[in-house]
Amino acid sequence: MLDATGNYTGQIADRATAHADGLWHKAVVLFIISPDRQRVLLQKRNQSKKLWPGLWDVGVGGHVDAGEFGYQAIVREAAEELGLQLSEHDPLFIGCSTSSQDLGSIKDNHFNEYYVLERDFDPSTLALQVEEVDEARWFDLADLTTRIQNNYDGITDEAGCWQYLLKYLEA
Repeated sequence: MLDATGNYTGQIADRATAHADGLWHKAVVLFIISPDRQRVLLQKRNQSKKLWPGLWDVGVGGHVDAGEFGYQAIVREAAEELGLQLSEHDPLFIGCSTSSQDLGSIKDNHFNEYYVLERDFDPSTLALQVEEVDEARWFDLADLTTRIQNNYDGITDEAGCWQYLLKYLEA
């Protein structure tokens, strides 16, 4: 766990405790984009998820486990959620932010790390983690940008996250 300024506390808690007590912890996001930067791979969150069930979300996301660095967590999460095998050198770190949301029973206080993977593949070849992901598919960048502008139409409303992606694609 971390304190509100991002320093390690030495405390270890599971996800349920961290969210129930509003403990600060690290989360990671992997944007998967096509090499021509015109498509973004999104995953559709499983209907049983507590947050944003059935909505389209970033390619990969998750929490950093005790003893892990963010890049290690993103490699693990990519394998778990999509069956996508990455090396520690594949994801490109592009930045970080904090986010704090009170969602009723979930108090989500994150230090977010953002990564990008530029790769092209057929999403039907992915091995989706059925408890987490219902579907994965490519979205045209123009379609995704329109969804963001239209109050996050059909996608998660994590504004800071999507802004990181758009900023990266502008570069």
